[in-house]
Amino acid sequence: MELTPSQLAHAEAARGFMPPDEGRALWVAANDAIAGPLLEVGSYCGKSACYIGPAAMARQQTFFCVDHHRGSEENQAGWEWHEPDLVDPAVGKMDTLPLFRRTVHDAGLEDTIVAVVGDSPRVARAWTTPLSFLFIDGGHGVEPARLDYELWTPHVALGGTLCIHDVFPDPADGGRPPYEEIYLPALASGQFEERSATGSLRVLERIANA
Repeated sequence: MELTPSQLAHAEAARGFMPPDEGRALWVAANDAIAGPLLEVGSYCGKSACYIGPAAMARQQTFFCVDHHRGSEENQAGWEWHEPDLVDPAVGKMDTLPLFRRTVHDAGLEDTIVAVVGDSPRVARAWTTPLSFLFIDGGHGVEPARLDYELWTPHVALGGTLCIHDVFPDPADGGRPPYEEIYLPALASGQFEERSATGSLRVLERIANA
């Protein structure tokens, strides 16, 4: 099974920071995951959802996209990844939800994707459903990354997939929290084993329970 030309075109054209090779690797990981619901932390404008969503749709699984849509720390004014046109002038805050919804609609994924609009730790603390696939690409500060690891990875089912974005072993390549607060603890726990690496994307499998 492959992404169709239309699906690939929508994914590559969607706004966001996912390189094409990492996006395709994300789709492969989602497509190869065990049966069950899929979830991503950090949706922004829907680019990663356009890679994961078709795999969920083909497998008739629900894909939950968790994001407060106010932008992570690095998306705020004065930071490197700020995009001023995504600020809602009425409230003076980032609001990526309208663009996310439009992206999901245009990609034909509205019947597959459920947008969960809220703070990641708050949603995670109320979450009870085992996940076949978890993609963490939320806030890249130390505390947000640590909480995403601590609160979300316990929900990955045995044999399930954990994908982590922006993992940079070399500090010269990018920020450290996804590497230090998610990737390294996952491997050190003995519960996850790395299956593949594409650019900054790491794909792990849950091989043991806590």
